[in-house]
Amino acid sequence: MAKKQFKTESKKLLDMMINSIYTNKEIFLREIISNASDAIDKIYFRSLTDTSIGLPRDKYEIRIAADKDARTLTISDNGCGMSAEDLEKNLGTIAKSGSFDFKSGLEEGKSADIDVIGQFGVGFYSSFMVADKITVISRTYDSADANQWVSEGADGYTISPCEKDAAGTTVILHIKADTEEESYSEYLEEYKLRGLIKKYSDFIRYPIIMNTSSEKLKDGTEDEYETVSSDETLNSITPIWKRSASEVEEETYNSFYKEKFFDYENPVKVVKQKAEGRVEYDALLFIPGRAPYNYYSKEYEKGLQLYSSGVMIMEKCADLLPDYFSFVKGVVDSPDLSLNISRELLQHDRQLKVIAKNIESKIKSSLIEMLNKDRENYEKFFKAFGAQIKFGLYQDFGMHKDVLQDLLMFESSSGKMVTLKEYTEGMRPDQKKIFYAPGVSAQQISTIPQVKAVKEKGFEILYFTEDIDEFAIQMLMTYNEKEFSNVCSENLDLSTEEEKEQIKKENASYADMLGFIKESIGGGISEVRFTNNLADYAACISTEGALSATMESTLSAMPGSDPSQFKARLVLDINASHPAAAKLKALYMEDKDKLKDYSKLMYENARLISGLAIEDPAEFSRLVSSLMV
Repeated sequence: MAKKQFKTESKKLLDMMINSIYTNKEIFLREIISNASDAIDKIYFRSLTDTSIGLPRDKYEIRIAADKDARTLTISDNGCGMSAEDLEKNLGTIAKSGSFDFKSGLEEGKSADIDVIGQFGVGFYSSFMVADKITVISRTYDSADANQWVSEGADGYTISPCEKDAAGTTVILHIKADTEEESYSEYLEEYKLRGLIKKYSDFIRYPIIMNTSSEKLKDGTEDEYETVSSDETLNSITPIWKRSASEVEEETYNSFYKEKFFDYENPVKVVKQKAEGRVEYDALLFIPGRAPYNYYSKEYEKGLQLYSSGVMIMEKCADLLPDYFSFVKGVVDSPDLSLNISRELLQHDRQLKVIAKNIESKIKSSLIEMLNKDRENYEKFFKAFGAQIKFGLYQDFGMHKDVLQDLLMFESSSGKMVTLKEYTEGMRPDQKKIFYAPGVSAQQISTIPQVKAVKEKGFEILYFTEDIDEFAIQMLMTYNEKEFSNVCSENLDLSTEEEKEQIKKENASYADMLGFIKESIGGGISEVRFTNNLADYAACISTEGALSATMESTLSAMPGSDPSQFKARLVLDINASHPAAAKLKALYMEDKDKLKDYSKLMYENARLISGLAIEDPAEFSRLVSSLMV
C-alpha cells in the first residue's frame, strides 16, 4: 500500500514537536492513556442514549503490555474506536483532535455532561520520542471492520484493513534501540511503567490494568518461591480531592500528603476547596509543619501539582502560588484550563489566573482560621515559614501587606509570640507607637538598656530576631494607624516634658565635653549626648534615621555588597544620672587624656551591650587592662 504524507505538516514540524515541544520523554504514556480514556468516555456517553452498545461502565478498561523480546509496548482500550476515515482525519493530520470535534459537535447544553481530556491532537505524536514505529489498530463500536494506521515518523503513514475481535483501539509502540545517551529499554520495564502511571495517570477514571509478576511461596513448601503473574490495576481511579471531606478521614489525607510530597511529618492543616461556576476546579492543599532542607535556597521549586480531569499536566505549576505562600503543597484539578500545544506547556490564561487568585485567598483564610482556632500548630508553622511571610511583605514595595500583615507573629517582652493585632489590642491608652527592638535573640534583646527602660515604664516590646524583620516593617509602615518605633533609635519619646527639658539643658551645658568625647572616639559615631532612657546602664548605642545598626549589618553581609554604602548613623547615649556621667565630667576638667581612654572604653562597652561587635578588640583589651594597673 502506498504511503501517505501528513496533510498539513512537514518533517520539520514533527521533529519540532518531538524534540522541542516535549522536554520530558516519559509523558508519551500519559498522552496515549488519556486518549484511551477519551475513547471510553465517548462510547459511554453514547451508551446513555444508545441501548445497543450495552457494555456496563465497570467493564471499560485500559490495558498495558510490554514485550521485551519484540521491544513493543502496547496500550489498548475498549472505547469507541476509529474507522479508516477517523484514522485518516485524526492521525493523518497533525494537531487534529477527534476529542475536540466530538465535544464541539454535541448539542448545545450537553457538552458539560461529559469531560473529554484530549481536546488537542499533538499529544499522540510524543510517542515518536521513544518509538521508531507506531501501529494503531482500531475498530468502531458499530462496525465489524477494523483498520490499522502505521507510521515510522514524519515521512508518512499507511492505513489498511485488518482484523480485530472487538471494538476499541490498540496502540503498539516499537521502542527505539538504546543509545549512549538514552536507555529506551526502561520503558519496557514493569517498575518504570508502574511509576509513570502512578505519577501521571493515577486518577484516570477507568482501570489501567497490566499483567504483573510477583514472587509467591510455593504451596506446601516453607522456603521455595515461584514467579506468578496476575492482572493488577495500577491506578487509584478516584482522586482523593474529588471525594467530599466527610468521606475522607484525617489519616487518609495525612498518608496521601506524606506519600505524594515526601514528608515524614503530618501537615499542620489540610485545606480543601471546590469551585463551580465561572471557573471549575478542585484543590487539595497542605500546610506543612516544617521547612524542607532546601526551602530557603535556590534549589527549592515552588508549585502545585496541576491536573486536568485527573491527568497530571504539570508536576509543579509555580503560577498557582505567590512566592510568599511557596511552602504550600497540594494539587489542583480543573477541566477548564486552556492548553497550548500540549499538556506540558500550559498557557497562562485567564482561568489559571482566576484559580491562582482564589487559591491565594483560600490559603490566607485557612491560615487565619488556624491562628484563631489552633494556635499551637500555627506557631509551629510560623517558626518554619514566618521568614517567607515577612519576605513577601518586603517584596514589591509592600504591595502585599493587606494579604500578609495579619499573619505576622513576633516574640515579645511578654514572653510569648504575639500578632500585630494582639499587640495593638493590648496597647496602653496613652501609647502612641508600636515598640520593637532588633537583635540576634530574645535573650540578647532583653538586655539592651533601652529595652529595659521601656519595659520598666510598662510597655510591651516586639523582638525582631530575624534579618528580614526591620525591612518588612518599614514596608508596612503602620498597623491599625499606629507607627512602628525602634526603641534603640532617636525617636524614642517616653520622657515627661520636665525630663525632656532637663536633658536638653544638660546637653547644652556640656556641649563642649560631648564634642570632645565624640572626637576622641573617632569616625564611628555621629553624635554623643546625655539621655534619661537607659534605666541603670551607663551608656548604649542608638541610631538616627531609617537605617538601624542591625540593618547595616544585614546589608553589609550580603554577597557582592559594598559595606561602605550602608552606614547607620550611630549615637552614643550616656545615662545622665549614672555615676559614670559624673566621672566623665570630672575628667574633662582634670585629665583630658584619661577622658579619651574612658570615652573609647565606654563606646566599645556600649557596642557590646547593644549587640554590636567591638571595632578594635586589641585597643579595647589595652584599655581594660590599664584599669587594673
